[in-house]
Amino acid sequence: MPVTKPTEIMLHEANVEVPKETIAELVRKMIVLLGEDPNREGLRKTPERFEKALRFLTSGYNQNLESVLNGATFSVHYDEMVVVKDIEFFSLCEHHLLPFFGKAHVAYLPSKKVLGLSKIARLVNMFARRLQIQERMTSQIADAISEKISPEGVGVIIEARHLCMQMRGVEKQHGQAVTSAMLGSFRHNKQTRDEFLSLVRAQKS
Repeated sequence: MPVTKPTEIMLHEANVEVPKETIAELVRKMIVLLGEDPNREGLRKTPERFEKALRFLTSGYNQNLESVLNGATFSVHYDEMVVVKDIEFFSLCEHHLLPFFGKAHVAYLPSKKVLGLSKIARLVNMFARRLQIQERMTSQIADAISEKISPEGVGVIIEARHLCMQMRGVEKQHGQAVTSAMLGSFRHNKQTRDEFLSLVRAQKS
């Protein structure tokens, strides 16, 4: 019996018709529309290379919270803040399909369970490897941790540079976007929030 992938479920629920052409075939047509010759030596294999790269960069659609965490939640009596910072990521802006990239800083205050530390980085990658906007990605990471281990609070800060802003449009190469999501005690307790912010800033001192 064939296994239905998460992406296929999403497309079915959204009532989206999947094109019969491959991504590579569509890219070959795009190259022609741009005024180039797809049979030129340097471009001959570009459509297939592009499809392979794009499928990797959007591989987060084929993952879900359960598969990424893979049972790595542990019942531990620990009530101090857990912080994983400087998690590097690359994503694709859904408005222009251009990259944005930077670092994510993730913290939570445990209640009864903790996450395997590497799983936090994998969680960031899962949401980054989709067509994204930074604001939504920030909230998704925080919501996922909150849903899975019900901590006292979660804080997520993302700092990123967007090539859609650096290469086109306003063309400002040094602009950086910073977004945050604060849940539970990180939103309601200034001391908790300040502790998280000071730990993030400590990397730059």
